[in-house]
Amino acid sequence: MNALSIDLEDWFCAHNLSCVIKQEDWDKCELRVRESTARLLQLLENHGLRATFFVLGWLAEKAPDLVKKIEKASHEIACHTYSHLLLTETTPEAFEEDLKKALQALDRCGVEDVVGFRAPSFTLVKGTEWVLGILEKYGFRYDSSVFPVGFHPDYGMAEAPLAPYPITDRIMEFPLSCFELWGKRIPVCGGAYFRLFPYWFTRWGIKRCNSKGRPVVFYVHPWEIDPGQPRVKLPRFKYFRHYYNLKKTEGKLEVLFRDFKFTTIREVLGL
Repeated sequence: MNALSIDLEDWFCAHNLSCVIKQEDWDKCELRVRESTARLLQLLENHGLRATFFVLGWLAEKAPDLVKKIEKASHEIACHTYSHLLLTETTPEAFEEDLKKALQALDRCGVEDVVGFRAPSFTLVKGTEWVLGILEKYGFRYDSSVFPVGFHPDYGMAEAPLAPYPITDRIMEFPLSCFELWGKRIPVCGGAYFRLFPYWFTRWGIKRCNSKGRPVVFYVHPWEIDPGQPRVKLPRFKYFRHYYNLKKTEGKLEVLFRDFKFTTIREVLGL
């Protein structure tokens, strides 16, 4: 059984867009996440699947009805910070304040027992391991922020294990899924990689991980099935990476959910 995760954030929250849309300007942007998330929820229901939703606290405040709807459908609610704060761009003190705001926002939605965390843009890297002590302090039992690759400029821990492992005495790490090919680690976990690679490659990579006895954690954002979202001017490569194949994501997910069984991260880890 593999794990499915959905980073619950709207189109303007993506780090790719932070160079043109600042967090203080989010209130001015069109909120489109209800419709795209409703389509994801219907897709999951059609296939009898459950997922972990890593929810931004800011979004929980703006759309508490959406968070309640997700939980009512028996999906897991986990934490994705309050303001999409990258660990590499903050301090332990500022992060803890942001985390408290996020947990308070989820609590006001009626969510209890939040045990999972994902850092925005997978920024649990060498130099930000301080976050683990804070997560322990607030009772988290697992993290899914480590990307075990060495090629990306913004994230990655090249020597991290590929399978889930105890990252501290109290916290399990479910690293983003990769498989090894000719000595290289290739991501097969969703997001832009899912949109950029042909579907057969994703299917082959997941089967390769499973054949090694490793469950896969797959991730997607609601905005990735929203081709009608506003387009903003970005550097050429960022524009390509962010908007490429948005029209095809929902159809590819339909095939993925037919080919593999998914459930929450918490269930896969047995927590």
